[in-house]
Amino acid sequence: MNRIKEVLEQKGIKQTWLSERLAKSYNMVNAYVQNRRQPSLEILNEIANILDVDVKDLIVSNKKK
Repeated sequence: MNRIKEVLEQKGIKQTWLSERLAKSYNMVNAYVQNRRQPSLEILNEIANILDVDVKDLIVSNKKK
């Protein structure tokens, strides 16, 4: 699972803007945002750079507390 949707909302950024910066289709970015598809680590790093956040901010830990 990823937190791309939450970070986009926090920053007031639209999926269309992110898709243009990534040079990916809106449908692909929407699949990432809706957690229907997980981006590769390379793409996740690229998203983090574009959004100016640490890549860890885009990931949901699956560890139990």
